[in-house]
Amino acid sequence: MRTILLLLALTTGLFAADTIAEAKKKIAEKKFDEGITQLEVAYKAKPTPALKTALIDANMSKADEFMANDSVPPRVKYTTALKAYREVLKYDPQNKKAKSNVDTIEGIYKSMGRPIPQ
Repeated sequence: MRTILLLLALTTGLFAADTIAEAKKKIAEKKFDEGITQLEVAYKAKPTPALKTALIDANMSKADEFMANDSVPPRVKYTTALKAYREVLKYDPQNKKAKSNVDTIEGIYKSMGRPIPQ
């Protein structure tokens, strides 16, 4: 029985590592939604600290990419980044960078007199 539990733990760890590696490759290719979805599915099945960290990193990468991309229209850029920063905060409520950027984006919407996207 102990051997079976050990094998199960090792297999789960390897599965998570493979999932994270595949997702990171997709994120590097800027296939953010594919990579994030893959991580979310794995995290829902077996929440591990490594998967949580990978989700935080993937959402931060997506948000930062959209914020820095001047070729994307502002309404798409800010809405997408805001959603991704909020996802970071879902997994890491104390993340200073995500909090700061959420405040910045919300401030932009307020200064334009527009409703803040949910």
